[in-house]
Amino acid sequence: MPEHDEVDRIVGAWVRERPDLDFAPLQVLSRVGRLARHLDRARRTAFTASGLESWEFDVLSALRRAGSPYQLSPKALLQQTLVSSGTMTNRIDRLVTRALVERRTDPHDGRGILVTMTADGRQRVDTAISTLLVSENELLDGLSAGDQERLAALLRKLSLDFD
Repeated sequence: MPEHDEVDRIVGAWVRERPDLDFAPLQVLSRVGRLARHLDRARRTAFTASGLESWEFDVLSALRRAGSPYQLSPKALLQQTLVSSGTMTNRIDRLVTRALVERRTDPHDGRGILVTMTADGRQRVDTAISTLLVSENELLDGLSAGDQERLAALLRKLSLDFD
């Protein structure tokens, strides 16, 4: 394994050009950004292989994680996907058109609706997550299980302020 990566080269050039600045944040966050691009590519590939867009996967995976009967209110979907109400309405409409979800009247509140995943939606999200996990395991191949646990703990600590 090489001792230096592209971030080392970039930071080294900045240090040479601007020795008055502390480039320590780039050592971490530039690597996180570069890894995020690799992860984004892996996710797009997994979702495309399952016939899904990334936003479709987000909605369907929220429904899948809810457990049987794989349904949530639009408000619960909003909270899990962090999009606006108008965006969620549009997404639900598009998923209904593709027969990946259905709108049903909430039996506990006749005025409310529940978004329920169809069998096709479930099959697609299950295929996508299986494919994605293979790709993500490949991205982490260079780290031992212990290193992965330590990295996950550090990233969790860093992200707590943002969630």
